[in-house]
Amino acid sequence: MTDYKEVRTTQHEQGGQARVTGFKVTQLIWLMLGLLQGVLGLRFIFKLIAVNPANAFATFLYSVTDLFVAPFASLMGAPAASGMVLELSTLLAMIVYGLVGWAIVRLVYVLFYRPRGPMSTRQTVVTEHAPQHDGNPT
Repeated sequence: MTDYKEVRTTQHEQGGQARVTGFKVTQLIWLMLGLLQGVLGLRFIFKLIAVNPANAFATFLYSVTDLFVAPFASLMGAPAASGMVLELSTLLAMIVYGLVGWAIVRLVYVLFYRPRGPMSTRQTVVTEHAPQHDGNPT
């Protein structure tokens, strides 16, 4: 049996926790934006294929998304034929919210980004093992 040491290495980056927090915040913003874009996209498709508005899921989806589409509803008309509606205001809302989300992520990056700081490394010997001799030559 040979000598060996068990060594534990730890690294610490100054400002590393702030970098992780900034990353998590931007990922949360992208998640929320993705969910909003998803429900607005469903609304657009539901209106386009003339989903039954009396359906419980469609009613729920329209009531949730009305809040986000309302500021754009009166900007342009919505061509309709046989119950199918090309709701251009929903498409405009998706574009505007996408740009606003991107701008917020960039703002978080500009305000809170910290370049990678100096890295300190520390090694600690946890245990040392030496061969045990039982007194018999081998």
